[in-house]
Amino acid sequence: MTPAALARAVPAAALLLALTACAQDTREPAGPASPAPRRRTATGPAPTPPTGRTTTVNIRLTLDGHPVDATLNDGTAARDFAALLPLTLDLSDFHGTERIADLPRRLDTSGAPDAARARAGDLAYYAPWGNLALYYRDGGSSDSGLVVLGHLADGATERLATAEHITVEAAA
Repeated sequence: MTPAALARAVPAAALLLALTACAQDTREPAGPASPAPRRRTATGPAPTPPTGRTTTVNIRLTLDGHPVDATLNDGTAARDFAALLPLTLDLSDFHGTERIADLPRRLDTSGAPDAARARAGDLAYYAPWGNLALYYRDGGSSDSGLVVLGHLADGATERLATAEHITVEAAA
């Protein structure tokens, strides 16, 4: 080995030795009495969070005194809406399709799709106006600025058509 090659090999070997000495042994000890929890190691890319109408946060709506279960998705706007809870709002009808209410402030819609098509039972946020929309009929074509926040439990949309007051809170 030439002196130049040796000069490069010695630091590389020292670095390799230091890295192996600092690495933790993640193997479990032998025997059934191991109190240490198993360590999980990454085996691939991190899973991407689901998008669209996937629901993850349970909420309770009270429409004119009648409780209705609903869920919020994991979008930025839905999380921002959940931060406003509990809310009590007055509802009004809009186009024979949805009940709407003004929110106390605008929601963060970063990362939201450009347009959504509302379906009966959807809770949505209409960003251009800054209001909450609860659909009791399908909304027709995709609407720019509409962000779906979540969905009412099946069979709960009938109460929306005539509801005048709503209370929204986190489910217990």
